[in-house]
Amino acid sequence: QVQLIESGGGLVQAGGSLRLSCAASGRDFSMSALAWFRQTPGKEREFVAAISQIGGAGVYADSVKGRFTISRDIAKNTLYLQMNSLKFEDTAVYYCAARSGLVALTSTRGYAYWGQGTQVTVSS
Repeated sequence: QVQLIESGGGLVQAGGSLRLSCAASGRDFSMSALAWFRQTPGKEREFVAAISQIGGAGVYADSVKGRFTISRDIAKNTLYLQMNSLKFEDTAVYYCAARSGLVALTSTRGYAYWGQGTQVTVSS
């Protein structure tokens, strides 16, 4: 059974930092692209960042570019999102996602596996 379990969310003041983790089990995702999405009530889930199976530089939404960094530890089958200079508008439930393909996609439709989400709340 494939599981993606996010952790690291919480309450932080604007300007602060958080590091999200996503631990994968039940399948080897070393050859898969991984991503982070986020969602607020009443809105569609939106792309945040993604990284290919090759690793290296990630792909980012314009709204987080320069503040967030996506990375992965292939040996641990774990995905990370380092979030710095957090803003009130970053408040959302953050989801990690995985796909069987190699390319880091920005659409939710490209990802077959999803975590349950972790809440990030930024106070202004």
